[in-house]
Amino acid sequence: MNENKFIIAIVAVTLSLLVGVVLLAGKMSSSAKVESSNDAQAEVGSMSYDWGKIGINNGNAEAVFEIKSNGSQPLKLFNIITSCACTTAQTIVDGKGSPLFDMHSQSTYVTEVPPGSTAQLKVVFDPLFHGPNGLGPITRQITVTTNDANNPKLEFSLSADVVK
Repeated sequence: MNENKFIIAIVAVTLSLLVGVVLLAGKMSSSAKVESSNDAQAEVGSMSYDWGKIGINNGNAEAVFEIKSNGSQPLKLFNIITSCACTTAQTIVDGKGSPLFDMHSQSTYVTEVPPGSTAQLKVVFDPLFHGPNGLGPITRQITVTTNDANNPKLEFSLSADVVK
């Protein structure tokens, strides 16, 4: 009788673990899926920024890009990914910031920019992230997916020369 209870307990624990792993894997691998629209329109000024010389011990460097919603439907910004873990990106609309995104982000978060409004894409680079050997020229990219059927991917480029 005790043997049967033990087997039932092992099966229950194993089943619980399998269900948990499946649910966790589903959440980790999910990214936002948004339908494109001809009525959503993204307008971006400059898509590149050069910080020039950055001292490795002088703290983080920031840059802000503006993304305007010019369509008749809200512009949706999602699947934001950076090219390196030393760089994060965040969208800000009407003072409300999104989570921070980096190269390992797989998020279902979607930023909605109402027609006529502007979102900021705030990028932060940590020059000390790669340690004391992280000197020299760098280039980082930020990719933002949109629901603008004519402009589905926005690619921003940032550069600097990290010095002592």
